[in-house]
Amino acid sequence: QVQLVESGGGLVQAGGSLRLSCAASGRTFSNYAMGWFRQAPGKEREFVATISRSGGSTYYADSVKGRFTISRDNAKNTVYLEMNSLKPDDTAVYYCAARLTARIILIHSSEYDSWGQGTQVTVSS
Repeated sequence: QVQLVESGGGLVQAGGSLRLSCAASGRTFSNYAMGWFRQAPGKEREFVATISRSGGSTYYADSVKGRFTISRDNAKNTVYLEMNSLKPDDTAVYYCAARLTARIILIHSSEYDSWGQGTQVTVSS
């Protein structure tokens, strides 16, 4: 499995922006489809975005479409989540996840087999 470490979370006012990073190590990063999920207190973990191995295909949850952008730099073994126009409802722990697969769209947490420890994002109103 690949090891994942998220960073970039923090406290931001509504309407602001943050960029999360997820650094991978241990395996050939470009062989992994990547995803971002989030979990708010008292709620189930939910899908946010996913990106294919090459970065050529992306897919987003409706709740973040048009505001968030997932990208990856295979040379740096890193996947990013650019978050703009943040809302208080975006407050959650954000997790990155990886799956060794050629599949393009993976939106269920059960489809991933490696997870980071999470980074807290808090959006104040």
